[in-house]
Amino acid sequence: MEFRHLGRSGMLVSEISYGNWITHGSQVEEEAANACVRAALDVGITTFDTADTYAGTRAEEVLGRALRGERREGLEILTKVFWPTGEGRNDRGLSRKHIMESINGSLRRLQTDYVDLYQAHRFDYATPLEETMEAFADIVHSGKAHYIGVSEWNASQIRQGHALARELKIPLVSNQPQYSMLWRVIETEVIPASEELGVGQIVFSPLGQGVLTGKYQPGQPPPAGSRATDQSGGATFIARFMTDQTLSTVAQLKPLAEQAGLSMAQLALAWVLQNPNVSSAIIGATRPEQVRDNVKASGVQLDGGLMKAIDEILEPIVERDPGRTVSPASRP
Repeated sequence: MEFRHLGRSGMLVSEISYGNWITHGSQVEEEAANACVRAALDVGITTFDTADTYAGTRAEEVLGRALRGERREGLEILTKVFWPTGEGRNDRGLSRKHIMESINGSLRRLQTDYVDLYQAHRFDYATPLEETMEAFADIVHSGKAHYIGVSEWNASQIRQGHALARELKIPLVSNQPQYSMLWRVIETEVIPASEELGVGQIVFSPLGQGVLTGKYQPGQPPPAGSRATDQSGGATFIARFMTDQTLSTVAQLKPLAEQAGLSMAQLALAWVLQNPNVSSAIIGATRPEQVRDNVKASGVQLDGGLMKAIDEILEPIVERDPGRTVSPASRP
């Protein structure tokens, strides 16, 4: 496993990080989730990403139990706040009330005294940014989080948040966007701004919701147990990529992966890691063997000819619109 600095901070994170957005607490049983976390630890993954809202807060609980007994200083645990965690009017957003209550809930569920990175899961248009950043500052200064980050903020929002963070003397070091061979929206504005500010990307869905693994075939039903059959949320999130045009185009990548000695998943992960502003790529898994396969992308260098060939194949279906930050169907 290779490691990278998170933005321009001093903290190192594993190039491949483990996330439990859809899987833990919903799509897979806890025993399987524990096996995947154990596999991640065994192959050198030290960075684990979750959020208070995943599986109705259950995902944090599952991850906390799975990591129990591990040396805390040897891990980087990341969580997020914004989406609803209850039925109350204030159980959502980035108000001071919700942030301060949510960090305590996350720490309790994760069975830890602090998180390494606490992230604003979206931008809150209903709350003054100053209120949000002051609450984050209090959390950092109290020792409940070491760093702060954001998720799916656009370039202007990142600039505003970063300026306030500097005034408050807290390190805003990361953004967590969707990014893959298929979804390149951040390349136009977000990445240039982030490079200027020293903000690193922790990218989610680097496998295009699993489409870039090649397991979905045009004109055929999705495999049983795959994300595309998960009615608790997975099927909705993957729907935009499940067109015959996209699946047929992605299939053309298989010979390129074979020539490079990589699986389709490894090729997709290695591709996002070629971007120097990417600090880590998040993978999810329902089986330990998926973790063991995906982690082999760490440290892989793709030559210029291969990168060009990938672009030529995918160009007709790539989403690059700089006016959009996130897919309407994507909410990790």
